[in-house]
Amino acid sequence: MPEQLSQSQIDALLQKMSAGEMNVQEEKVKIKEYDFKSPKKFTKEQFRSLDSLHETFARMVASYFSALLRTVCELEVLQIEEQRYYEYNNALPDLSLVGVVDMKPEDKRYDEARIVLNLPMDVGFYMIDRVLGGPGTGYNFSRNYTDIEIAILSNILSSITSRLQDTWNHHLEVAATLSGVETNARLLQVFAPNDVVVVIMMNVKLGEHLESSMNVCIPAEFLEQVIDTFSLQFVHSSKRPDPEKERAKKQIILENVCESDMEIKAVFDEFPLELREIMQLQPDDVIPLGKSIDSEILVKVGGIPWCTAKLGEFKQKKAIKLQNIVSNGDEEIPWQTSVTSPETSR
Repeated sequence: MPEQLSQSQIDALLQKMSAGEMNVQEEKVKIKEYDFKSPKKFTKEQFRSLDSLHETFARMVASYFSALLRTVCELEVLQIEEQRYYEYNNALPDLSLVGVVDMKPEDKRYDEARIVLNLPMDVGFYMIDRVLGGPGTGYNFSRNYTDIEIAILSNILSSITSRLQDTWNHHLEVAATLSGVETNARLLQVFAPNDVVVVIMMNVKLGEHLESSMNVCIPAEFLEQVIDTFSLQFVHSSKRPDPEKERAKKQIILENVCESDMEIKAVFDEFPLELREIMQLQPDDVIPLGKSIDSEILVKVGGIPWCTAKLGEFKQKKAIKLQNIVSNGDEEIPWQTSVTSPETSR
């Protein structure tokens, strides 16, 4: 069919349309609603960064739940939404376990913030049953928690908070502490009703039967300040290590290594010998070697060649004098300072 219609073809189409012999289908335009009173603050790329961060958080919490509850636990991020706080609060049930976490960044450029952790009642009762040695079957209750149950769940929320802090520290150094636990979401006075929040919803599978959800609510005002540190392409470059902290870490590692026991061997010579000859050896027998007494010997640490040395004596004891560091077992690197050590004698 030609790309352009001739005038006669156009006239024929117009006549058919006017005579009703041809149906004209109007193209449906998809319209996406947009609320100008509540404009979106974050892009899809930033949401992907948040998703990556909380996937790591979900894996850490799932590992903690598996060890604590002695059963298989799985967590995964379902979706991330941006909404008003009153919308989030109204969607919560009347009875729910809510933990308020204070986030304090070490960088003074960022403000402090509060984050809300929400766990449904069935998840809370399931964890209490498993922690106290039960089979995990009693979790469908409509009552509120007792004081003892609140104390148990507060410890669990504190452990979840520490894992949230570890996750954030991969991007931004923060100190996270659990400041309060509430069972009625209507009594929470954390944010203003019209404040914009970002809600990360996660699916929770505990054991073989219970499948529920949990969510994390983060204020958008705080996220706007720190969201750039979550960018996937700057994860490794944005965080600059503190020289003092790095020096302290190296010192601690060096001290621990220095306290470890390592076997040092000074090998003068190695040669093969048949088993028959070994069985015939007697005291005072002499075995001729292929090198002189003044030759260099090889010092091994943990069975790995370390350096060369010379045989000698120190205070009437056999000793070796270290000379050159051995690299890759054959290349010799000059030793910076020669050392005579009686502890290495064998």
